Amino acid sequence: MPSIGIIGAGQIGRAIASALARHGIPAILANSRGPDSLAEAIASLGPTITPGTREDAAARDMIIVAVNWSKLPTALGGLPDFGGRIVVDANNPIEAPSFEPVDLGGVSSSEIVATLVPGARVVKAFNHLRPPLLAGDPASEGGRRVLFYSGDDAEAKATVRTLIDRLGFFGIDLGSLADGGRLAQFPGGPLPALNLVRFA
Repeated sequence: MPSIGIIGAGQIGRAIASALARHGIPAILANSRGPDSLAEAIASLGPTITPGTREDAAARDMIIVAVNWSKLPTALGGLPDFGGRIVVDANNPIEAPSFEPVDLGGVSSSEIVATLVPGARVVKAFNHLRPPLLAGDPASEGGRRVLFYSGDDAEAKATVRTLIDRLGFFGIDLGSLADGGRLAQFPGGPLPALNLVRFA
């Protein structure tokens, strides 16, 4: 399992950290206010999740980014080239708390995120479910809750799919970053907030 960093400790970032912690998967959690501000969140997650700076999180093999849309340039700015490491885009082009959509000019949000992480292999994932479902038990009525993912690098997608499987979800590949990202992004895509379950 690759080492994991999470940039963003809002609802989605904490939900992903909670899912990782439930399975004993170590990760570094970072936010804009620094490690000391995460003491309460870390205490609730358990010993496998540790606080760190965004530089600490960005140095991992897989970096999950879950930041308010307007804060992405600051959260990712000035970091070293990602050198082929995986960046998981868990963002949506909306501005909390108003949830006003952002005009992307016809480009998918993940394509914009990719411009902010030079050298990274970007995979879109973990963005379409509401945080309680993402943090909760993915087993449902004898099946597994679905998580969508998309990207342009087959190996990176396979690595993210392995993580999705290990967390107990069922991953569905939506194809390329541009096409799959549009399907799963909120607002605009047809798939966000759909709580789908795959039965064996």
